[in-house]
Amino acid sequence: MTTLKAKLHDDLTTAIKARDELRSSTLRLTLSAIAYEETAGKSARELSDEEVLKVITREAKKRREAADAFEKGGRADQAERERAEGEVLATYLPKQLSDEELAAIVGEAVAEAKAGGAEGPKAMGAVMKIVNPKVAGRADGSRVAAEVKRLLAG
Repeated sequence: MTTLKAKLHDDLTTAIKARDELRSSTLRLTLSAIAYEETAGKSARELSDEEVLKVITREAKKRREAADAFEKGGRADQAERERAEGEVLATYLPKQLSDEELAAIVGEAVAEAKAGGAEGPKAMGAVMKIVNPKVAGRADGSRVAAEVKRLLAG
């Protein structure tokens, strides 16, 4: 068992013993998503820490999107629950980049892509190829794309 998955199991046990319903249900759902990912495909396999992190990131994104949808639907109580679950998952994710840090990384990538001959809208793909490995897991893809567009336009 990977160290991150083991930490999730240990934290689930602790949450159950502490009768922390929010934390235990969130961790159960996340471990279930991990187990599903491990058994999906032609053969079962154990996920690496990096793959487990991707599953946690995906689950956190689902919580953000659900909270927004509930908010728009006038269900503030359910939106608050989704946000709280997202905060639980955020404790397992790497620290998110600030806007300034993201702008600096994207700025370097834009300069690198332009030096490589990429111009205009076609540069978007080239810049994203450079940026994505540098920010993996530390910035939401939509935030990265928005920053790339902003810097390419300006």
